[in-house]
Amino acid sequence: MPRTDPPARQRAVPESAGIFHRSYLLVTLGACALVFLAAFESLAVTTIMPLVSRELDGAGLYALAFAGPLATGVIGMVAAGSWSDRKGPVAPLLAAVGMFVLGLLIAGTAGTMPVLVSGRLVQGLGGGGLTVALYVVIARVYPQVLHPKIFAAFSAAWVIPSLVGPFAAGAVAELAGWQWVFLGVVGLVVPALLLTAPALRGLNGSRDDAGEPPASAEPAVGRGPGGLAKLALAALAALAVLGLNLSATVPGAGGVLAAAAVAVAVLAVRPLMPRGTLTARRGLPSVILTRGLASAAFFGAEVYLPYLLVERYAFAPTFAGLTLTGGAIAWAAASAIQGRLGNRLEHRRAVRIGSALVLGAIVLALVTTVLAWPAAVAIAGWIFAGGGMGLMYPRLSVMTLALSTRETEGFNSSAMSISDSLGGALALAGTGIVFAAFATATPSAPFAGVFALTSAIGVAAVAVAPRVAVVPALRKPA
Repeated sequence: MPRTDPPARQRAVPESAGIFHRSYLLVTLGACALVFLAAFESLAVTTIMPLVSRELDGAGLYALAFAGPLATGVIGMVAAGSWSDRKGPVAPLLAAVGMFVLGLLIAGTAGTMPVLVSGRLVQGLGGGGLTVALYVVIARVYPQVLHPKIFAAFSAAWVIPSLVGPFAAGAVAELAGWQWVFLGVVGLVVPALLLTAPALRGLNGSRDDAGEPPASAEPAVGRGPGGLAKLALAALAALAVLGLNLSATVPGAGGVLAAAAVAVAVLAVRPLMPRGTLTARRGLPSVILTRGLASAAFFGAEVYLPYLLVERYAFAPTFAGLTLTGGAIAWAAASAIQGRLGNRLEHRRAVRIGSALVLGAIVLALVTTVLAWPAAVAIAGWIFAGGGMGLMYPRLSVMTLALSTRETEGFNSSAMSISDSLGGALALAGTGIVFAAFATATPSAPFAGVFALTSAIGVAAVAVAPRVAVVPALRKPA
């Protein structure tokens, strides 16, 4: 029986059921709560880190506090993906949440910056594993017709903290101390996990009674090495990303080290992706690659937009950060819209439209910078960037699962998350190098260089987007 039919425990669910039907309610709430808390913690740390760095005298480790979790997250993704394929997603999810909580405890009780950074590295391991394990849980619990809606809910759960997270974190740090930004999340993670517990029963094992691959699944090719070899490659890729971030601090040899770091990262990550990903082979490989390119273009540009508004347009820092709210709202709205459209919006068309919107917004920011247009132009343009990401991201997640078999759900979900994470990390490192290189030129040159680089990445995303797979329309559950 093809896996487009729901498992036996779901067959009694009515055709009109959604992700908040009683059969899915607890896992929907629990999974979205975990995503929300991970997003809130990430944004909150961005807000309080200047205060933490000043109090712990840790300016030298400031960048590593952000780059470290992103890099170690790759290791967590690989470990959770391999573990989920072998034993099911329950144990990896529990372990990932445990690591995330441990990292929060270490960071929240840190008395020195090195201890805080070590806590952040542990958080990264847990956060990376959490993402992949949740994707596999979604694949096992929900029928495919509901995947666009649950991933839209994930997008909303990630975007909403961008509206309240910075203010809430600042208030907590001011009233109770920055430590409670970390420790306060601990008390919320455990209840969120408990909500998902009823749905986790029976999900162990790599197959179920309906264990045949979906009709649209691609062959299980390119699954790469296993066990310790996968983890070693993930660790090597993570170290390469960290090396790229630190290369700019090495006088004279920074360019050589940066090139070497990129080469090592690409070589290390290649076996962790479906074969043909780096060459944009049509189908699942291009789905994975598009996810990484979109992430690199969007996040590589986004972090410099508030900086541009502060430096070139004399915005107050708080107001400059709030200008991204429009993009966040558009992301959530577009995610909800694509979830409601379902099969009426073909996956590949959603990806093509989304990638074009992101590119257009970045080009608008570039032109605004070069021609000194009013800041409102770039701010308004970023609404389209958020809409493009909200339209595209959930569909790429849906396509990844639709093109996976039971034996490759973990590997492919891991590959998508790695592409996402490494794409953003490499782009941020690259934009940092470009910004520093043009720092002595005209005041607008560093920003123009950043937006030019991310525009080039956006062009690559638009070029690869048409090569993503065509996934057959999904049948509704009986």
